Amino acid sequence: MTHPLLRFYSTTYLLATLFVFSVLLTLPLTVNADEHGDWPQEGWDVIKTEKGHSALVEDLREAVLNTDMFVVTEASPTAAAARRGETIPGNQVIGVFRNDFAVRIIRQSVPAMIEAPLRFYVTENPSGTATLSWKTPSAVFAPYAQNNGGELAQIASELDEIFARIADLATQP
Repeated sequence: MTHPLLRFYSTTYLLATLFVFSVLLTLPLTVNADEHGDWPQEGWDVIKTEKGHSALVEDLREAVLNTDMFVVTEASPTAAAARRGETIPGNQVIGVFRNDFAVRIIRQSVPAMIEAPLRFYVTENPSGTATLSWKTPSAVFAPYAQNNGGELAQIASELDEIFARIADLATQP
């Protein structure tokens, strides 16, 4: 025979579990990447384009070179998933930087260099178009600039302008 207290806790646990499960079922199971409500509002720039994913990636690489910066890392969850036999929408992270900025940043804040390279993010939308997004350099380096003074903020501002120029070149029709 089960103790009455144990039956109470078992019933309570079961009801709580059912409640949580029912709440989870009401949440949306998909996110529409064409709607940018899920992107952070501060510290990010997000540009929806009419370009396809592959075209935007290629145009981004070219824009990086045309602004005298370098692609130093690339990661594609889409390609990795394909190697495992899975299909997901286009998704690519492209790290961009240049050594003279690295040297200047290190001179201001050694810990801040963990943030390099700064990254662009190219995502494929359900419509077949692609979105270019990135954390602004000023937002990325802000926690380090607070302890450092104006020079690191100035470097981040320079990078903001370069990243905006890269984005503008990459997203032009």
